[in-house]
Amino acid sequence: MLSAGRLPLYASLVRLDKPVGTLLLLWPTLTALWIASDGVPSALLVAVFVLGTFLMRSAGCAINDAADFRFDGYVKRTANRVVARGDVSPLEAVAVAAALCALAALLLLFLNEAAMRLALIAAAVAGTYPLAKRFFPIPQLYLGVAFSFGIPMAFAAALGEVPKLGWLFFAANMFWVVAYDTEYAMVDRDDDLKLGIRSSAVFFGRWDVAAVMACYGGFFSLMLLVGYDIDASWPYYAGWSFGVLCALYHHSLIRARTRDGCFAAFRHNNWVGLALFVGTLAHYMK
Repeated sequence: MLSAGRLPLYASLVRLDKPVGTLLLLWPTLTALWIASDGVPSALLVAVFVLGTFLMRSAGCAINDAADFRFDGYVKRTANRVVARGDVSPLEAVAVAAALCALAALLLLFLNEAAMRLALIAAAVAGTYPLAKRFFPIPQLYLGVAFSFGIPMAFAAALGEVPKLGWLFFAANMFWVVAYDTEYAMVDRDDDLKLGIRSSAVFFGRWDVAAVMACYGGFFSLMLLVGYDIDASWPYYAGWSFGVLCALYHHSLIRARTRDGCFAAFRHNNWVGLALFVGTLAHYMK
C-alpha cells in the first residue's frame, strides 16, 4: 500500500514542513527529563524521547487527517492537506500512521516498565483524540492530556516512578495546551460552526480571549510551584518571565480574533516552551 515514490506526499501528511507541533510536545518533555534526572539525563533517554516525540506527533497528524478527511476540505486552513485533496487516501494515511507507531514501539525497548505502561496509555489517548472533536465540548482538554503525557513518561523513565512533582508539571502543561490550542481553534471557528465541529473556541464563544489568558495564568502559576519544588535558581525564573511576556504578546495578537493573529499566537508558543526549557537547563548548569 505504501510507496517510496509517494514520500513527498507522506512528508506533507506528517507535517515535516511544519515542525512547531513537534516542538510544542518536545520542550516540556525535555524539561521534565532534565528535572527528573537532576540535570544529567542520559544521552540514550534524550535520543529516545526526541525521536519518540517526532514519530508519535507525525503519526497523530496522519490519524487526524484520516479521521477528518470529510471535513478538512471545507475548512480554509486545512483544505490543501493531502488527504483532503484526495492525493493520499484515508486508508493510506492510517497505514503511514501504523508504520510510524511501529517504529516508535521499538523505542520502548530502551525504557523501563513504568515508562512503557505510560506510553501505552499515551498512545491510546492520542489515537482517540480525533473522536473527541465529535462528542466532547472542549476537545482541547483531551488534547491537553495527550500532549502532556511525555512529562510523566520522562519522570518514569528516569526515576522508575512519577512523583508528585511530575503530576504537578503534567497539570501545568495541560493549561498551556488548552491555551495555545484554543488560539489554534480560533483560526477555524467560523468553519467549525458551519460544520458542527466542537472546539474550545466555539465553547467559550465571546469569552475565548479571557479563557486563553486564564489558562496561561494557570500554567505559569503552577510552573512557579515547579520551580519552588526544584529550588530553582534565577535562570529558571528568567525563562519563566520571558514566557509570561510571550503570553502577554499573544493577547495582543488574539484580541482582534483575526485568523492571522490567532495563528501567529499559536505558532509563537514555541518560544514559551523553549524559554522554560533553556531556563531549566541553565538552572542545572549553575
